[in-house]
Amino acid sequence: MKPKELIKKIETLGWKLDRIHGSHHIYKKDNETISIPVHNTDMKPGLLNNILKKTGLK
Repeated sequence: MKPKELIKKIETLGWKLDRIHGSHHIYKKDNETISIPVHNTDMKPGLLNNILKKTGLK
């Protein structure tokens, strides 16, 4: 999955962009924070699964 696809999904769940640090977009919801590396390649499965679990998509 490309990072831009993931960003669209988590934004529909209420995650808000807090800041951008280099190529990493930092999103916040309540007191949770996630960092999404934004590159033109697919995300590695381990990182993707971690983010999906933390956001509640998995």
